[in-house]
Amino acid sequence: MGTARKLHYAWIVAFFTALVLLAAAGVRTAPQVLIKPLEAEFGWRRADISLAVAVSILWFGLGAPLSGTLVGRFGLRTMLAAGLLVIACGLALMRWMDSLWQLHLFWGLIAGVGTGMLANVLGAIVANRWFVKHRGLIVGSMGAASAAGQLIFINAMIALDNWNGWRTAMTVVAMVMVTLIVPVLLFIREWPHDVGQRPLGEDSDMRVAASAAADDNRNTPLTDALKTRDFWLLATSFFICGYTTNGLIGTHLLPHSIEHGFASEVAGSAIAIMGLFNIVGTLASGWLSDRYDNRKLLACYYGFRALALLFLPRVADYGSLLIFAVVYGLDWIATVPPTINLTAQRFGRASVGVLYGWIFFSHMVGAAVAAYLGGVLRDSLGDYTLAFLSAAFLGFVAAGFAMGITRLRLVAATSAP
Repeated sequence: MGTARKLHYAWIVAFFTALVLLAAAGVRTAPQVLIKPLEAEFGWRRADISLAVAVSILWFGLGAPLSGTLVGRFGLRTMLAAGLLVIACGLALMRWMDSLWQLHLFWGLIAGVGTGMLANVLGAIVANRWFVKHRGLIVGSMGAASAAGQLIFINAMIALDNWNGWRTAMTVVAMVMVTLIVPVLLFIREWPHDVGQRPLGEDSDMRVAASAAADDNRNTPLTDALKTRDFWLLATSFFICGYTTNGLIGTHLLPHSIEHGFASEVAGSAIAIMGLFNIVGTLASGWLSDRYDNRKLLACYYGFRALALLFLPRVADYGSLLIFAVVYGLDWIATVPPTINLTAQRFGRASVGVLYGWIFFSHMVGAAVAAYLGGVLRDSLGDYTLAFLSAAFLGFVAAGFAMGITRLRLVAATSAP
């Protein structure tokens, strides 16, 4: 008999789930590309456009706890395919947009719901269904896929916008979403037993498997979790995470850079570099979260992010913009693996789909607040300085909240090679 081992199907499910999350995250970068063209074409105020972005972010956030519930009812494959289709519809309709209310409907509601259906809670579900070993690394990989979406889509959309306008950019991205439905339907399976396998690593160490099974079966209802201090520390720190990432930087960094003299392609390249280092940071965070105190990791991530945001208003040349991109990029999504790990350790892995979904909703509420507030402050004060400084202050607050979470046992055994 040959020594070659058959590829475990968990890797196939993880790959195609990550590919879908990559695309959904790429779609979420669209507001950075759209703000300036929409202002130029329609004369809409920055605050009005930002409000539509905030509405979309809220629907995106609300989709996370709902997707965790709906996956249990309709299945992972159905959720992935439906989310891609809804996103495609929202983006395609934007081609005929000529009124502000349509931006709120097509981008704010439809695209927001679609991307919410594909929130990274699905990555956590895949990690917990299909893996006993390497769970932290898989969650980190899903986060890295989201970072790669930013890396790929932001410059592609800038190039398409410069070539033939933002309507063409949205149409092409919609076509990509539809195309991805095909591999989802062909390759995604719900559970390891559907392909005659056990979760990866379950049968390699009976002691680890028994421990993991006990942790998998522990479930904390939302009503009980809401009564704990740890849930609110996790949710509030993740609110700040959303404020300091998707909401502010994810919405306003590109227009801020253009207004400070950077060409859109140059600013886009810096954002792509940010995405590249985001991949590195998120993968490293997944590895670290299986081995070290997740509270300390979170505190470090939020602290370094706050320092980077303090530095941002002083960025005046491409070199300093690159420094910001590298430092900030390293911990953009690095907060996700330890936050999911802490949720699983504190409340049980069976609770992750629902509880992390609501914690993620808190993240996107913070993002929505920052997206809208950033536009308001820009219109009122003429720049984003106060918005960036407020994010830096909150970053330091989040670092303190992270250290206040109950110290929990490590689960390194579940990811031992």
